Amino acid sequence: MLLSYFHTSEAVPPLRSPEEDGPDAAVVIDVLRATTTIAWALQNGAEAIQAFADLGALEAAAADWPAARRLRAGERGGKRVEGYDLGNSPLAVTPERVESKRIFLSTTNGTRSLDRVQAVPLLLTACLPNRTAVARRLIERRALRVWIVGSGWEGDYSLEDSLAAGAVASAAIELAVAPHMGVRCANDEMLAALALWQQWRHDTETCLRSASHGQRLIGLGNHDADFACCAAVDSLEIVPLQAEPGVLRAS
Repeated sequence: MLLSYFHTSEAVPPLRSPEEDGPDAAVVIDVLRATTTIAWALQNGAEAIQAFADLGALEAAAADWPAARRLRAGERGGKRVEGYDLGNSPLAVTPERVESKRIFLSTTNGTRSLDRVQAVPLLLTACLPNRTAVARRLIERRALRVWIVGSGWEGDYSLEDSLAAGAVASAAIELAVAPHMGVRCANDEMLAALALWQQWRHDTETCLRSASHGQRLIGLGNHDADFACCAAVDSLEIVPLQAEPGVLRAS
C-alpha cells in the first residue's frame, strides 16, 4: 500500500483511474471538525451524511427531502450558518437529534476536500477517534494507492489534519504486519505527517489547541468539549464510507 498525503483539496493532483496509476482509495480528514462530526453523526444513528461544497446546492437537494427526515448543517468561519439546524460540532449530533435523519452538510473546508476526490472508487473519512478503524478498512479492502487528503483552512496548511493523517498511516503500518501487507509513504508530506504524529501522539488535545484553527475556535468561544471529543484517539469503530456520490453512510 502506497500512502500519499495532500494538505488541502487545492494540493490534490488531477485524478486518474486506478488503471492509470491513480488512487483506488481516498481518505478525507477535517479534524476540527467536519469528519469528527460526520463519524459521530453516523455513530448516533443518522441515515446518511450528504456533503456539499456549495450552500446553494445543499439547499436545492435538501428541498427535495421530506422535512421530518432531514437536517441542514452549515458552517462558515467556524460558526453555524444562520437559519440552519446544526453547525459543525460533534457534540450537537446526539442520537435524539439525528437518528434516522439525513444530514445535508456544508463546511468551510472539509466538504470541499470530499468533493475533490468524490470520483475515487473507495472514499472514506477519518478523524482521530476512528483512525485505527479506517486503517483497518483500507487493509481489508487491499487498497494499493491511497490518497489521504487534509482540509486545511481556506487553502492553507493545518496542523491538526496532518496529525490525523500521520495517525492513520501509523495505524496502517502497525496493522499491516499481520497480513504481511507492506505500507510505504509515497511523498514527503506523508513522512512529515508520521513524524508529527510521533511527536504529539500522547498529547493530541494540546496539538489541536495549539494549531491555528484551534486558536480560531478558542477565539469564538468555549469549545472545550469539542476539543476533547476531536482529540479522543480510537474512541470510535465506525467508518464513514461514500455509498453514492456525495453520500456517506456508516460501514
